[in-house]
Amino acid sequence: MTVVQSPDGAVVEATFDYGPLEELLEKYQGMKGALIPLLQGTQAAYGYLPKEAMIRLAEALGEPLSSVFGVATFYAQFRLVPRAKNVVRICHGTACHVSGSPLVGLEVEKHLGIQEGENTEDMMFTLEGVACLGACGMAPVMMINEHTYGKLSPDKAVSSIKEFAAAEGNGGSETAEAPADAATEGEEA
Repeated sequence: MTVVQSPDGAVVEATFDYGPLEELLEKYQGMKGALIPLLQGTQAAYGYLPKEAMIRLAEALGEPLSSVFGVATFYAQFRLVPRAKNVVRICHGTACHVSGSPLVGLEVEKHLGIQEGENTEDMMFTLEGVACLGACGMAPVMMINEHTYGKLSPDKAVSSIKEFAAAEGNGGSETAEAPADAATEGEEA
């Protein structure tokens, strides 16, 4: 069994679909050094690296599961848990750090009830810490999906998340529109 999010947003257990994985295994059959492309393809197909997929990859490659798991956990690009519907990224770059991002991060963690690398129970938000968002002039900075929020205080960060969640609830769309004071990628708030 694996955990999936249904179209209505509910988190449910489902039987694992090996179809996409088997297609990948067929594509890379007999190729040396195929583990990383297989992991990348698996994550692209499922959104993360499910346990069932890791076990099947190890079997197909004739590798111990510990080796496959070791590669998957070594590289930051791979996720062992699914991401929620919306991803909140808190910048921890130098400019953001000295401008207060540690306090912003703590307040966001407190508000969401999760720590970096975790999902809210309702699978509405994933919280990630990142090395830099490239918006140093707006420090401290946070992103929700593709929307950038800058010059944050801990309270402003939480307010931005609340506004985003309210828009999500009212809009009924797959991803919410950002509040009016948010910048889209490449522009300043």
